[in-house]
Amino acid sequence: MSGHSKWANIKHHKAKVDAQRANVFTKLGRVIFAAARQGGGDPNANLNLKLAITNARAASMPVDNINRLITRATGEAEGVNYEEALYEGYAAGGVAVLVQILTDNRNRTASEIRYLFSRNGGNLGESGCVAWMFELKGLLQVTTKDVPGDPDELMLDLIEIGAEDVKEEDNLIEIVTAPQDYDRIKTYLDEQGIKYSNADLTMIPKTTVPVNDADTAAKILKLLDALDENDDVQNVYANFDIPDEVLNSIE
Repeated sequence: MSGHSKWANIKHHKAKVDAQRANVFTKLGRVIFAAARQGGGDPNANLNLKLAITNARAASMPVDNINRLITRATGEAEGVNYEEALYEGYAAGGVAVLVQILTDNRNRTASEIRYLFSRNGGNLGESGCVAWMFELKGLLQVTTKDVPGDPDELMLDLIEIGAEDVKEEDNLIEIVTAPQDYDRIKTYLDEQGIKYSNADLTMIPKTTVPVNDADTAAKILKLLDALDENDDVQNVYANFDIPDEVLNSIE
C-alpha cells in the first residue's frame, strides 16, 4: 500500500484515540469557521464546509457547536480571525512534508513549526520546495467486509462513474478521485449502504520515498505526530513509503 495511505490509516486510528482530547474540537471548529467565512454557511453550496461538518460529526462534535460556529462566521461577528498558511520541509531520509495551517498568529505558528521540524530530525524549507510533489485528490477507503456484494463489481462500478483509480490490497479498497468528483463518489457509496473507513480530500504525493530503516521511519513518524498535535496544524502530508514489516516494528 502506498505511503500516503499508510499515513492516512495511522492518522485515522490516532483520531479515534485523540477524539477525547480538547484540541480536536478546537481544530475542527477552526476549519468550520474558516470554511463558512470564505464560502458561505450553506454546506450544499460549500464543499469545504460540508466536508468540515462531516469530519466534525464523525468526531462527535455537537450540532449546536457547529451551528454556532457557522452563525459566527457568516454573521461577520467580531472576534478571532483565522489565516491559512502552508509550510513545507523535509523529514529524516529526505521525505517531503507538507503542513496546512489555520492560525490567528502567523509569527507564533511559524516559530513553533520550525522548532518541531528541527527537534525531530527534519528541516523547514522555503515556500514551494515540496508543494509541487503533491496534488489534491479525493481519497476514500472501504474494507471488503463492508461491501455487501462482489468487491470486484464495486470496483468496476466506481471506475465507470468516474473514480480515477481503484485498487484492493490487504482487504482494503482504496478509491482515488478528482476533487470535483469526490462528493459524487462518496454519495454513491452512501446510497449503496457501503461504509468507508476513511474519506477526505487530501494531498497525495506524485512519487514516494522508500524508507526501509526502522530508526529513520521512527523519526519520520515522530515528526509527523508532533506536527499533528499542534493546535494550529490542520493537516500533515508526507511522501514516505514504509514497508509494512518496518511500520509494524515501530508501532
